This record gives sequence, structure tokens and C-alpha cells, in this order.
Amino acid sequence: MRWTKTFIPTMKEVPSDAEVPSHQLMLRAGLIRQLMAGAYTFMPLGYRVIRKVSEIVRQEMDRAGAVELFMPAIQPIELFERTGRREAFGNVLFNFETRRGDRQLHFALGPTHEEVITDLISREIKTYKQLPITLYQIQTKFRNEERPRFGVLRTSEFLMKDAYSFSTSVEQLNDAYDAMYNAYCRIFERCGLEYIPVEAESGPIGGDASHEFMAPADNGEDYVVRCGACGYAANQERADTGRSQALPAAVPDADAPQKVDTPNAGSIDDVSQMLKAPANIFIKTLIYIVDEKPVAVLLRGDHEANEGKIRRALNGTDVSLADEATIERVTGAPVGFAGPVGISCDYIADHDVGAIAAAVTGANEKDVHLTGVIPGTHFELTETFDLRNAAAEDPCPRCESSLEIVHGIEIGHVFKLGTKYSQSLDASFLDSEEKKHPIIMGCYGIGVSRVVASIVETCHDDGGIIWPMSVAPYTVELIPLNVKDADVMAAAEKIYNELTAAGVDVLMDDRDQRPGFKFKDADLIGLPVRVVVGGKGLKEGNAEIKLRTDSEATKVPLESAVARVQELIEAGVQ
Repeated sequence: MRWTKTFIPTMKEVPSDAEVPSHQLMLRAGLIRQLMAGAYTFMPLGYRVIRKVSEIVRQEMDRAGAVELFMPAIQPIELFERTGRREAFGNVLFNFETRRGDRQLHFALGPTHEEVITDLISREIKTYKQLPITLYQIQTKFRNEERPRFGVLRTSEFLMKDAYSFSTSVEQLNDAYDAMYNAYCRIFERCGLEYIPVEAESGPIGGDASHEFMAPADNGEDYVVRCGACGYAANQERADTGRSQALPAAVPDADAPQKVDTPNAGSIDDVSQMLKAPANIFIKTLIYIVDEKPVAVLLRGDHEANEGKIRRALNGTDVSLADEATIERVTGAPVGFAGPVGISCDYIADHDVGAIAAAVTGANEKDVHLTGVIPGTHFELTETFDLRNAAAEDPCPRCESSLEIVHGIEIGHVFKLGTKYSQSLDASFLDSEEKKHPIIMGCYGIGVSRVVASIVETCHDDGGIIWPMSVAPYTVELIPLNVKDADVMAAAEKIYNELTAAGVDVLMDDRDQRPGFKFKDADLIGLPVRVVVGGKGLKEGNAEIKLRTDSEATKVPLESAVARVQELIEAGVQ
């Protein structure tokens, strides 16, 4: 392709509204343009990368035994009502009504396709002889993102590969899950992307086991908790704190807790400053509604509650913070003054609560706190749980080392769904004895457009993007220094034609611009191999060749230039 025949609108200045490197560089390099908040056009260069990443995904899905199909983006709202996900998605779900003839119809735009694929399988799969099977698609998804930001990392419309496995047994599910997990590792390796598989929460999608694939990035919005020694990794929602139950013995003849006036101090920070006491001796008492029942959750004052862990500890389904009226009903006080001593609802405590020798807590009375509260003495403590987010320096749950926290971008997620959707949508099979069973499902997603942005986010320097060889929009940029010089163009055309005939993607910068201008654009768009023809080098019979990551170019005889480029490409894709 010749630069003058394609559409690459590069920008010299950093856009003021672009917050992270991937957003800045994808705009500056002409990969994307914004239509409105959360919606982007992929320009010719950007779309070539999308297609290359998609093809790697497609090849590895096929290699893993998955079968490609293509499902509608528009879906009947009734499917979401049957699975309960209309409420679970809330405002994230694009749903709308429209008239068709004399009927009023209600639709949704697919945020994922669990409902559609399960409905299809319920109609087509009847017997165990048709299973197992894994189906996948690469399709646009729609989610009403409240705060679209970071370019194509968080948008309302995005490209995703979603796959779904259907099995008759847990063993078949495990085989499908492992096949997808391994395929994901190959995909991200082939894309030249560093990744960390981490244990994860399943969230509103359902299921009981999942892993996320994270690309470590300073600007990533997710937190990855990991151990550098043994390789343990989990997202912060799932990560084990490495603590264990250590119940305190009751203290005989202990003094009663002391009431302390704390006017208008309803937060840990406020009371900590007022009493000149560190937050780690406080017991934070949070009131949750768990399956319509109020439950108090006790944490050390400097820790954050983890709703997924709370749900698992209580074997609950719906978990949310209580409203002010409920808090006042069970504590007798407004928000900010709850405590375990005398509270009128059930409570559960985090492991670290039992290790506090004498705590500060709310007194269940407005503008009053208690000091000297001894867990297991002033309130009953017969069992503790892991109820909080893991933090840096917590002990690793797998070895004797400590945990660290890094930022990451989620680029893929695999779930063991079980029978949540098959039961809701009546997707079942008959076994060899003609007995009916719900099909066991798995779900496997990769954000294709997020992969592209993550590559840019993690592969760049001050000059611009540094594309891995496998996903670069073009592999080679050929730069004739003076397009008005017939000898320069003749040598450049010969290299261009030979490389193109050999199947190499070449972008020739045939613009009538200064060499420095072209070199800056070359660094910005970041193609892996650069070939320069002209100037003193041409007079000597040479071309200059350099990788995007090299500081200096190498002079190569013109007749050897194509062979040298092919050697660099072969080495770069191994």
C-alpha cells in the first residue's frame, strides 16, 4: 500500500482529552477517531490490526476445537427476563421498544450472547450424542457504559470474541475449559502481549469458577494481587488474604468498654483524628442486606470489604449495603456509629478482627464510640472469615512470601457457568437411558479491541507505537527520501514489488515530504521494519534497514535488501 492511496491522518500534538498512552497514540497515529463518547471508528491502520488480532483468535479457537458461527446483535428482551439478567445488568443493558406493524416489541442490544446461544442450543441439541461442543463468534457487543474513557479500553460498543461450551458432565466441562484456557495463552503470546492469568469472580454472568487474563499496565483500572515467588495471582475481588482463623480467648474480669463522645464524627478518619488512634485498632461495622436480611460485617478499620467474599461466607445470592432506615433500625443510630456490642442483627467478622487486642467501635448511639472493646469478650466471636480485599504485604496463601499489587487491563475471561442458563432456558439433553439433564456450560470471552489498545498501552516509547511483528498493520515501512528523484523511486519500487510478491505487508511512504517529517510519522505508527532508500546510501548502492526497536540503521546492499528484510521478519515472528 502507498501512503498517498490510503487514509492515515496522523496528529503531531497530544489530544487534550486523551488520558492514557494508548488513547493518545491511537488518535495520533490515525488508528481511531471518536464519533461520540464511547463510540469510535477504526481507521484503516487500526482496522488492519483488529483483523490481524481477530485472525489469531480465530486460528487458535479452531485449533482448540471450537466451531465458529455468527449471532444477531439484536435480542428479544424476554430472554434476559427468563435468566434474570435484565435486572442484573440494570442500566448497562441497552434495551428499547419499537413498533413492528401493529405490535409493540421490546429488544436489547447484546452485551454478551449467553441467552441467544443457550436458546439456540435448547432448540437444536436433544441427546448426549451431540455433545460436547464449543461454539464461538467474533461480534460487536453493546453496553451502556456510564463513564466511557481511555479510548477503546472502555466503550459502549466494542468487538469481542465470545465462546460457549456445552457438556454432559463436569469432566467434559473441565476439558473444554482447559482447552480454552490454553488457547488464550497461545493467543496473547502470538499477539506479543504480556499477560497474567488470575483467579477471578464470576460476577453477574454467573458460574462458580473463572479466570481473568490481565495485561500488566500502569494505567490499568483493575488490580492484580500476585506473588512473585510462587506465581499465585488473583484479581482483588477474588484474592485470598493469606490469613487464617485465630479466635481470641475471652479475657476474664476485663474492664467494660468506655463510651467516648464523638460529635459529628461518623467516619473512621474523623474518629481516628479525634481520638488520636490508628485506624488498624478500629472495628469497622458495615450493615449489608443479604437475601433481604440485615447482616453486620466486621472489619479492621483500615481494610475494605469484599462483597464477593461476604456473599460466599454467608452462602448468599444478593448482597448490597443497607439503606439508612435499615441501619438505624438495627443499630439505633444513624450511619457511622454502628458497632458489634449490642447490635440487634446477626454479624460476621473478618479474620483480622480477632487479632485486635482492644478496639474502637461505634456504640450504636449517635455521636458516641466505644474504646477498649475486646473481641471474644465484649461480643461473641466463635468463627471468622476472609471478608476483605487483599492488600500489598499480606502473606501469600500458597507460600511463605508476601503479596504485591499491580495494575492490569482485563483482556480475556473464562467461566465455568454450570447450569445457570441451561436451566433458565430449558437447554437439556437425554442421556443413554433417556433421562433428561440440563446441559453444563462454560463461557469464554476475549475483548479484541481491548487487546489492540493493550498492545499500544504496553508497547510504545516516546516516539510512538512499537508493534509486535504478528499484529502490526503493515510489517514494513518503505521510505524513499525524495519521491521526485527517478533513481530513488526506481530502487524503492523494485524493493516494494519484490516484498509484496513475497507476501510481505508493505506501506510505502510516497508523500512529497521532508525526510524528518516521514521519520517522525514512521516512529509514531510504529511498523516493525523500516527500509530507507535515497541520499548518500543510494549513491553507495545501499539501503538503510532498521527495526523499530533499534537505535541505528544498518546499511545493506540494494540487491540484498529484500532478503535481509525477510530474515528480520522470520526472526521476529518466531
